[in-house]
Amino acid sequence: MVWTVAGLVHAVADSLASRFAGCTVRGELSGFSRAGSGHCYFCVKDADGEAAMLRCAMFRRAAGLLDFSPADGQLVELRGRLAVYEPRGELQFVVESMQRGGAGALFEQFLRLKARLEVEGLFDAARKRALPAYPRALGVVTSLGAAALHDVLTALTRRAPHVNVIVYPSPVQGAEAPAALVEAIELAGRRAEVDTLIVCRGGGSLEDLWAFNDERVVRAVARSVLPVVCGVGHETDVTLVDLAADLRAPTPTGAAELAAPRADELLDQLASTARRLRRDVARRVETAQQGLDRAALQLARPAQRLGREQWRLDSLALRLRQSTTQSLGARHAALQQSRLASRQALAHALTQARHRLQSLATRLGGLDPEQVVARGYALIVADDGRLVVAPGQIHTGSQLRVTLAHGVAELGIASVRPE
Repeated sequence: MVWTVAGLVHAVADSLASRFAGCTVRGELSGFSRAGSGHCYFCVKDADGEAAMLRCAMFRRAAGLLDFSPADGQLVELRGRLAVYEPRGELQFVVESMQRGGAGALFEQFLRLKARLEVEGLFDAARKRALPAYPRALGVVTSLGAAALHDVLTALTRRAPHVNVIVYPSPVQGAEAPAALVEAIELAGRRAEVDTLIVCRGGGSLEDLWAFNDERVVRAVARSVLPVVCGVGHETDVTLVDLAADLRAPTPTGAAELAAPRADELLDQLASTARRLRRDVARRVETAQQGLDRAALQLARPAQRLGREQWRLDSLALRLRQSTTQSLGARHAALQQSRLASRQALAHALTQARHRLQSLATRLGGLDPEQVVARGYALIVADDGRLVVAPGQIHTGSQLRVTLAHGVAELGIASVRPE
């Protein structure tokens, strides 16, 4: 019997529908998406790492009964039936209900590693570096066959064609991807030929992006000597490399846009700077020309300037002579006045000295014994040579020598009578 394609597909679908009309599957969500129609499409896989995967479809009616928001990595129990999607001949599981079965093993591993690295400070904002404002060259770590590389190159060609791009190829999925990514990041740092490093790949399920949750890759990004922009997956995809990078972009194209400024914006800035420089130079030239014109105008009439300077010198000389004459006259008058004052003071001092001398001579003369005797008094000296001033100095029979104005007499004492 020869089957037609549609006939064989219908027969397989009928067999599956009759044998697996209602069954329950337990697995881990992967690649969950909700279409605009409200239908949900995803895959489930075993949490123990087995390679088997089952495509699932959950139509809007069943999706509207969900009491939680499904996400990649969650462990769920699905109730439904096996069917064949006839346009592509693919096996799919039509989900009629979904219940949470706990977080999936891969997602739990993600959360544990995230918490440990976060405690170490690998995700701290303080250690993140600013990107160079005007990079000369950008490095891209991704697969040569990835759509992400095409997106990055297209964005840079459109946005910044002046920036050189160096690709450090590495697989971005699979068991060999983490070690290759680490080697590519370290190679870029050793060669030091780019200013910023872009680590990127397209979107996918949690296991597709798992290389960017590998601890080795996360640490390589954190210790990179080059600033790192990470653009892995779509905007809703978050990997540990995103958290460790200096800057996270929602997509590979976004990473290219963040790493390099637009060429037209740079040209506008350069044009504005050039205009400002031209204005500044023109102002400086005009100012210098005005100064040159003033200097030339002054040099054009040197005789007039010399005349002004000669008149100024003559005026200063006249003022100097007048000032000198006035100063000498004033000094001469002051000297004459000082000399007259000195003479008057000296004469006055001499007069006062004479008067004082005469007064002292008069007082001295009044004390001279001879002058006292000349006025009728006598000077009596006892026989022992002392002046007699009291009766007690003499006695009866004493011999006295009496000095008068015009001679000396010798006297004897007949009697003494005290007063």
